[in-house]
Amino acid sequence: MKLPSEIVVDSFLPTFRALLASELDERGFTQQEIAERMSISQPAVSKYVAGEVEVEEVIARDSRVRDTAERVAEGFDDDSLNEYEALSEVIGLVRALEDRGPICEVHEREAPALRGTGCDLCVAGGDSRLLEENETLHDVRRAVRRFKNVPNVASHVPNVGTNVAQALSDAESTADVAAVPGRLYAMNGRVHVPANPEFGASKNVSAVVLAAARTEPSKRGALNLATSDELLSAAEDAGMRAVEFDPDRDERRDALAEAFADGVPDVAYHRGGFGVEPVAYVIAEDAPSAVRMVEKLLTDEY
Repeated sequence: MKLPSEIVVDSFLPTFRALLASELDERGFTQQEIAERMSISQPAVSKYVAGEVEVEEVIARDSRVRDTAERVAEGFDDDSLNEYEALSEVIGLVRALEDRGPICEVHEREAPALRGTGCDLCVAGGDSRLLEENETLHDVRRAVRRFKNVPNVASHVPNVGTNVAQALSDAESTADVAAVPGRLYAMNGRVHVPANPEFGASKNVSAVVLAAARTEPSKRGALNLATSDELLSAAEDAGMRAVEFDPDRDERRDALAEAFADGVPDVAYHRGGFGVEPVAYVIAEDAPSAVRMVEKLLTDEY
């Protein structure tokens, strides 16, 4: 009897470490710096870089593994990724590879009794809601990292700040929506992120996400920017549908439900009111998709 975790430790981990060590070495990191980043010894790094550690080719050939190693190395190199975020990336990768991926392939090779059984122990054997919560937090973290690096995005952050949010598939309240506590804010032309995402950390963006998901369950991600004529014009040029709603309604949920009556738009915005700053919400299937929409809007326009 061989556990899936043994495959991760014996096959995935050495392979991923070898790829990551090589990526960091190519970027000019010293072996001691690599050791500190990867929490292993310098002699171990030396073996990884020299190719003296056996790797599992089935795993090494997977594009997701190589892409993650490259993305983590790049994040370490430009300081856009810390160790916590890198760990989140790798855990997300392991989960993906355990879902009929190369980890399954190696497991079936090592445990022939699993062959042909359609084994789904790794994805079905745990708490499915806990898995979804972790995946949702991972999506928001990934989206936030990408958002803060969008060119010129800081100038579109409203004074009240920006938040990036994603709801669980069965979300009913703000407690089921992950976002950044304290919001993202602009300072000296850059976007600053005060904390890692948590559930229940947003009110306004969560309200938009929940309203969107009630109308179209597949729309579970959103973020907010400052409303501007330039942004709305860019949305129109990109073929995105923008709908205005009334921010002064006593019940924001009713105003959004009315705005979404003909389907969830790509952008839901208001022009502000007494004590209310004009804000536009970009809505998509998930948080990373919402950021990609913002990239299209700002990159194409500016």
